[in-house]
Amino acid sequence: MNVKMQKQITVQIRYQALFAQEKKMNIYSYLQIAGGVGLFLYGMKFLGQTLERLAGAGLEKTLAKLTNNKLYGLLLGIIVTAAIQSSSATNIMLVGFVNAGIIKFVQAIPVVLGASVGTTITGQILRLGDISDSGSTLLSLMKPSSFAPVIICIGAFMMLLSKKKKTKEIASLLLGFGILFFGMTTMETAFKPLEESEGFQKLFTAATNPLLGILIGFVVCTILQSASASVGTLQAVSSGGGVTFAVAAPIIIGINIGKAFPVILASLSAKKDAKRTAFVGFITSTIAGVLCLIVVYGVIRPFNIYSFENIMTRGSVANFNTILNVAGSLLLLPFTGALDRFCRFVIKEGKPSKIDEQLALLDDILLKNPSIALEQCQKVVNTMGATALENFRFATDLLIDYNEKNLPVIEENEMFMDKSETVLSDYIVKITSKDIHHDEALLATEILHSVTDFERIGDHCVKLSEVATYDIEQKISFSDAAKREISTISSAVEMVLNITTDAFFNGNPELASKVEPLNEVIDGLRETIRNNHVLRLQKGNCSVQSGISLVELLNSFERISAYCSNIALNVIARYKTGAPDTHTYTEELRKSSEAYKTMVRQYAEEFAVPELTVDNV
Repeated sequence: MNVKMQKQITVQIRYQALFAQEKKMNIYSYLQIAGGVGLFLYGMKFLGQTLERLAGAGLEKTLAKLTNNKLYGLLLGIIVTAAIQSSSATNIMLVGFVNAGIIKFVQAIPVVLGASVGTTITGQILRLGDISDSGSTLLSLMKPSSFAPVIICIGAFMMLLSKKKKTKEIASLLLGFGILFFGMTTMETAFKPLEESEGFQKLFTAATNPLLGILIGFVVCTILQSASASVGTLQAVSSGGGVTFAVAAPIIIGINIGKAFPVILASLSAKKDAKRTAFVGFITSTIAGVLCLIVVYGVIRPFNIYSFENIMTRGSVANFNTILNVAGSLLLLPFTGALDRFCRFVIKEGKPSKIDEQLALLDDILLKNPSIALEQCQKVVNTMGATALENFRFATDLLIDYNEKNLPVIEENEMFMDKSETVLSDYIVKITSKDIHHDEALLATEILHSVTDFERIGDHCVKLSEVATYDIEQKISFSDAAKREISTISSAVEMVLNITTDAFFNGNPELASKVEPLNEVIDGLRETIRNNHVLRLQKGNCSVQSGISLVELLNSFERISAYCSNIALNVIARYKTGAPDTHTYTEELRKSSEAYKTMVRQYAEEFAVPELTVDNV
């Protein structure tokens, strides 16, 4: 029997040993893996949605400052990853930030490179002994497996006990992170028997062929879902003195390529730039690995700089892993622009989103000419108004004929509204800091106020869709009389929204003056419908559950109308010299304007709802 055949038999025996050990994982292990994957994907989705809602100007500016400079971005990635001991966790957070539009893809690249360096810190700690036995409570608590349950607990209590919207959003953020990391650690725990098995550890020394070594490292890291755990396992094996440099080098390269897998998994349902963020981690690790192979097999081996038969220790494994990642990241850092272009070439741009298309109009170059910059702002706000109207129609359609296909459109429109408010507000402030004319200052003020009002209208349209979805899920229905009343007030609010957007788009104060009379009628409608419901409830014609939904709908209708009134009054104020504050102006109209009173009567007749009494319920 020749040496080659002996090696093949040895490799086969080792694989059989691994397979025999793997069979010890029972059905519960596979259920745990499935549950971990489910939690992981749900946590990513939940986290992304929360980040989109929370992405305010403050967070965007802070992250922009930290990531605009390549070196700062690299350091940020190193520090965060060293703290949480997981490059996957850092990169998954980046995917979330990019997906939410908080930072740009090109800004995320240096942070990804920094995460590759930061993850090597764990290996350097492990050379002193396993982290679980190191006696450092602080280090143990900073691992995702330790803090995930804690932040889930904190987030859950905040969600249950708080009534403030902002606090609930922060609680959602904590829950998103917690569920995400809990899913990761659940998968790691399920694979723990493999990590600790003798057969699995022997897989590391199954072959000295570089390509097979890379494949083994890649597969092991993909299974364990952690580069740190994979390097740690190799360190544990090397402590027995059976791992040479020829075996360790390709396996470590494979591990560093495999660490991108959890991030790619997290980006499956994300937007294009978020997918690119995951992909760039794979590409940079692969490039670094190829360069390392060239150095090892093209320089070190031919010139016998370092013997391939040298036995590796925990320390030398950790050092090789650190050198690979530090050298790769520093070499690739100057080429972030090229990496950006390559990833965009591989993952093609789809149809430009409304966000990208509209916000591209707000170019800082135009700030040199404030009048043109204001025109661009008005175009974006006009689109916000049209989007608010579109979302209102989609949301009210859900109340009549529920179709869940409307929900993604409503969600995408709301994302545009939120992002536009942040960017427009910042852009308007930049315009007003210039030397502008009085008329331009009035227009800037009108736009600034209207942006906020349109965004809030968008929030209430989302609320309407949420009520419709809840009613369908809980099988809550309204009486025929309540349906007619909802239809009437919905038509009135759609009209006031139509009038408001037309008045704003065309700068028409006469049209804007029709909004407040209709707003007054809508206020009266809300009270009448609410009183009618109370009477129906007393007679047993309506349920308590439907009453709660009705009140939420009425509140959103009333708020949308009120924000329309604000926008209309701002239009009037711009064209009416010396106009008093909006509250005083409205009161004067109600008291003294016959035209105003006539419009109120006309709208009241058009949108009449019979007022019930105890006798005619």
